[in-house]
Amino acid sequence: MHPALRFRLSPLWMAACLAAASTAAQSACLDDGQIAPWLQAYEAKLPVPNAAPMTDAEGKCSRNKLNAAWQAQGKKPIGYKAGLTSAAMQNRFQTDKPVWGVLYEGALLPNRSAVRAAFGARPMFEADMLVRVSSSAINRATTPLQVLNNIDRIVPFIELPDLVVENPAQLDGAAVEAMNVGARMGVMGNALVVPQFRAERYALLNALQSMQVDVTDQTGTRLGGGRGGDLMGQPLNAVVWLAQALKAEGQRLKVGDWISLGSYSALMPPQPGQQIRVDYKGLEGAQPVELRFE
Repeated sequence: MHPALRFRLSPLWMAACLAAASTAAQSACLDDGQIAPWLQAYEAKLPVPNAAPMTDAEGKCSRNKLNAAWQAQGKKPIGYKAGLTSAAMQNRFQTDKPVWGVLYEGALLPNRSAVRAAFGARPMFEADMLVRVSSSAINRATTPLQVLNNIDRIVPFIELPDLVVENPAQLDGAAVEAMNVGARMGVMGNALVVPQFRAERYALLNALQSMQVDVTDQTGTRLGGGRGGDLMGQPLNAVVWLAQALKAEGQRLKVGDWISLGSYSALMPPQPGQQIRVDYKGLEGAQPVELRFE
């Protein structure tokens, strides 16, 4: 087999949060009384109390309720975020499996955008990558090559997740999934078009697996990074996993969906004045993606 195929609260707000926390102790899956404070906190960029411990199923249930409420408000989904796809992230959040969330319209910002450092309740940034679905056949993909055959864009991406809760250190995998995997927004670099010929696609698969991803600031100091294979051995394996996870919940990827593949770096808190650049060394044609925090 080819090697590439292997977050100061008002009294009313505090009361709402305390009520939500009390309910959390009774029911791990967020109920309607808890969803409203979560939605308000997200829009106000204020942290909510950590929920009671959840099972994986309760985390998925909470994520689905949160997304149903957002979509009832008119938010338009544009794709998905595969999270915890690296061993380092799984270790950080005490799990052994990936999770997924929904991306919404307006979340994808252009290269070299200026973003407020306080863009969320518990704002973070990380090196990531996006792909765009070009065929519904991707739902049947079982290998990275089959994924590559059913996408048309690969995009360098600085994801800007929001960990939302008062104490992110207590989050585990189920809690991360419950918060829609912290999806808020991110900055896109210039897209790479998937090549036409088979040999070029094999070369691209190899490059995606072996590339070195470096995060640096305005001084050139390296802040972190990783290698392509840190994501499930091959970053496009995250799409294989996602398609199967969605199918298990009665959902499918659609043409035009964007997919965030996961983090090549640790989660880092932004600072005003920082200029962040992510390079994808070894990925031919990939230009750096950059942003500035205000």
